[in-house]
Amino acid sequence: MPTDTQQIMDAAEKLSQMVADHPATSRYQAAQKAVTDDPEATRLLSEFDRQIDTLSRQEAQGVPITDAQRRGLETAQSRIVSHIKIKNLNLAQVEFIDLLRKINQTIQRPLTEASGAARLTGR
Repeated sequence: MPTDTQQIMDAAEKLSQMVADHPATSRYQAAQKAVTDDPEATRLLSEFDRQIDTLSRQEAQGVPITDAQRRGLETAQSRIVSHIKIKNLNLAQVEFIDLLRKINQTIQRPLTEASGAARLTGR
C-alpha cells in the first residue's frame, strides 16, 4: 500500500521533534545564546561582518583590497576564532549540521538506491 502525504508529514513532525530533543540541538542553541549574550563576542562578529561588507562592496566596484585591509581582516578573524564562546559555537554548529547531514543522507538513501537499481535494469 503506498504511503500518503499525511503519513509522511506525521513522520516528519515526529522527526523534527526528535531533532529538537537531540543533545546536539541543545548544545547548539546554548552556544548561540552564550555568544549572543556576550558583548565582546557580538562586537567581534559585528566588526568582522562590517569589514567583509566593506571589502565586498569595494571589490564589486573594482577597487583592489589593500594589504592593510587584508591584515585587518586576518586580525579580526584570529580574534574571533580564539574567542572561547565563538569557538564553542563553531564546534556545536558543526555537530548540529553533521546530524542534519546524516538525517538527509538516510532519507535520500532509498531514493538513490532505487534510482541506481532502475538504471541497472534499464527502467
